[in-house]
Amino acid sequence: MSTMWRDLRYAFRILHNAPSFTIAAVLTLAVAIGANAVAFSALNALILRPLKLPEAQSLYGLQRVSNHLPFQSYPDYLDLRDGNRSFSALAAFNIGEAGLDTGRNARPAWVYEVSGNYFDALRIQPYLGRFFHAADERSANSAPYVVLAYAYWHNYFQDDRGVVGRTVRLNKHPFTVVGVAPPGFHGTLLFLSPDVFVPMVDQEQIEGSNLLNARSNRWVFMVMGHLKPGVTPAQAIADLNSTGSRLEKNYPNDDSKMAFELVRPGLVGDYIGRPARAFLTALMLLAGLILLAACANLGSLFAARASDRSRELALRVALGAGRLRVLRQLFTEAILVSLIGGAVGLWGSVMLLDWLAAAQPFPQFPINIPVSADARVYALALILSIASGFLFGAAPVRQILRTDAYQIVKMGALAQPGRRVTVRDVLLVAQVAICAVLVTSSFVAVRGLVRSLHSNFGFVPQNAMLVQLDLNQAGYHGDAVLAIQKRMIDAMKAIPGVTSVGLSSFPPLSNGKPFDSLVFADKTPDLRPSDAAADAMLWGVSPDYFHAVRTTLLAGRTFTWHDDKDAPRVAVINQEFARELFGSVPGATGRYFKLRDGTRVQVVGVVQDGKYSSLTEEATAAMFFPIAQSPTSQTALELRSRNDPHELAAAVRGRLRDLDPALGALIQTWNEAMDFVLFPSRMATAALGILGLMGAMLSVTGIFGIASYAVSKRKRELGIRIALGAQRGEVLKAALGRAFKLLAFGSAAGLLLGILASRVLASIVYRATPLDPLVLAGVVVTMALLGLIATWIPAQRALAVDPAMLMREE
Repeated sequence: MSTMWRDLRYAFRILHNAPSFTIAAVLTLAVAIGANAVAFSALNALILRPLKLPEAQSLYGLQRVSNHLPFQSYPDYLDLRDGNRSFSALAAFNIGEAGLDTGRNARPAWVYEVSGNYFDALRIQPYLGRFFHAADERSANSAPYVVLAYAYWHNYFQDDRGVVGRTVRLNKHPFTVVGVAPPGFHGTLLFLSPDVFVPMVDQEQIEGSNLLNARSNRWVFMVMGHLKPGVTPAQAIADLNSTGSRLEKNYPNDDSKMAFELVRPGLVGDYIGRPARAFLTALMLLAGLILLAACANLGSLFAARASDRSRELALRVALGAGRLRVLRQLFTEAILVSLIGGAVGLWGSVMLLDWLAAAQPFPQFPINIPVSADARVYALALILSIASGFLFGAAPVRQILRTDAYQIVKMGALAQPGRRVTVRDVLLVAQVAICAVLVTSSFVAVRGLVRSLHSNFGFVPQNAMLVQLDLNQAGYHGDAVLAIQKRMIDAMKAIPGVTSVGLSSFPPLSNGKPFDSLVFADKTPDLRPSDAAADAMLWGVSPDYFHAVRTTLLAGRTFTWHDDKDAPRVAVINQEFARELFGSVPGATGRYFKLRDGTRVQVVGVVQDGKYSSLTEEATAAMFFPIAQSPTSQTALELRSRNDPHELAAAVRGRLRDLDPALGALIQTWNEAMDFVLFPSRMATAALGILGLMGAMLSVTGIFGIASYAVSKRKRELGIRIALGAQRGEVLKAALGRAFKLLAFGSAAGLLLGILASRVLASIVYRATPLDPLVLAGVVVTMALLGLIATWIPAQRALAVDPAMLMREE
């Protein structure tokens, strides 16, 4: 221990006497270890760490094997719950939005519609009052109870403990507050915190429709439960599949492919979990590359520093210190630098994580980002710090072990003549290659984002305003929905500057989720799911919708107000629908198809394909119905204007207030509404851009270090060359030629690795194409610029060598 303490004190003195080296090394490691800590924190919070629930390790969600989706119908949930023998209980939940009037204020609230046994199945206790239970559910709208989330109770009821027993209104329906959830409970999704919990049997009052008996409509977000003690996941799957087989036999027209698998519920199984795992795993790999580049950088610096300290180290060996003792001193210095850098990086990452946890990128959503540093993150930072110290501290080991102390004391040089490739050369090539991979990833991300922004969406979001509201929250039901929708369209058309107004149930590529339905060929006699011709998204739209959103009509006609409930059922379909059902677009108009309930629908028009729910979706069948034949309380007005859409907001709000003060709406430009869909692409681009910038910085410092070292060690040679009449180009070639060769070799290797990593990039970036000529050209130009920047100062120093001054010094 006393020897170790002496090593530490000496290491402190050495580092204190070289502040520039120490600061550069600490900052390099801080950036690299901080990046890994942030990436691992996200991976840990969203993938590795279970939900903050009692006995969370035994909590599993259900999803279907056929499509890897967790959504179920309510009747299927009841059959799975009642037929289950492997779970202590199976609970279900759905996410909705409702207008909540507390008596003092009214505002939209995010609602968890949960089964009556939800809280009991999760084994949590109320903070205040009680929870509702399965016994409270009898039939539709039979349990008018609400449980407040702790944060909502704290923010809007000011911790009023007398709230229990009070009546509030959800969509103008009375509900009794029975309790408050505990502080640490944010529902069973990792990223969305609800405001209130209500029984699922009250769905009609919350969403305006009653789907409790609709076996074919899979609106339940997820079914989950705790495995019974001693039951394995494989046994539970076999139990669920036996129930699924029975459902397939009993309800062939509604249930098919009812085989199940178990997943963790925090990210809705594979629905969000699969892309999140791919993104975070790839992000960890790239952050690891940053750390390797940093270690290569520091390894090169440490090797050069060992060469500069050759006389000191040789004297220590000559005076009796063993080579292992000298190496231990060098490793002590390396690990000390690494620990300090790791501490600084961890501090910075904790600050960044706290900011991310408090961030609200979408104010209309109760986003909860549970990324915070815990014991795992601290342990990882410590392990990476120590491992990094050993890794870059090992760079000069071979030099030390092969040192001839007598020759060093006599000649003053550690480097051995005749070596064509040094450790520093290898480290620089590795570092530049890693940098090129990261720069390639950055360019791929930027190009992918540009493509996503300039894709053919099937509509034109520019100069358009979206007005989104739920008429159910304002108390409109039945025929009153269509009447108020017509009045809203007329009121919006009367606003000066508005050129066209469309209305749809959901705007494509926004925060709404369109419905989908199986469709069948007209001659199909048996309407079971296995005989469906397509699974098509469906919208209810107004007659002027396609004109307002700039969707091209390819054949036939659009709707009129005469296409009402008394007229024959008609639809406008997109190209993909026409191809899947009729083989081609020409001839599709005038033909018929069937819905799941057997209704025959005539095709009256065909429009171009578009993007409907995500940028990454393949061509998807879509059908549009007149709102008079498919009324829905979910309403989106699309306003096209000659003026700046932002100027319309006040006028729109005033017109809605004149119609009905209860019509609260989310008003934003269509481009702003698309921020939610574009958020993953933008986040991936930002993350890869930051990592590319880090790699570029490390590459510049590495090239600068080796170029500066080469110039400083060859000053005498360069002076002689200049004295003998060498031209500037020859001097630069002699001084920096090796550095540029290493840069070129490393850049080529990194670009090749970046191209080979296209599959990894495809899991992060939309439409990743490393072979894009612009990407390849951008990487080449960037690496050349980095080389010029890094070698500019060493080049000036090489050209400024004064032979006379060198001779006098000698």
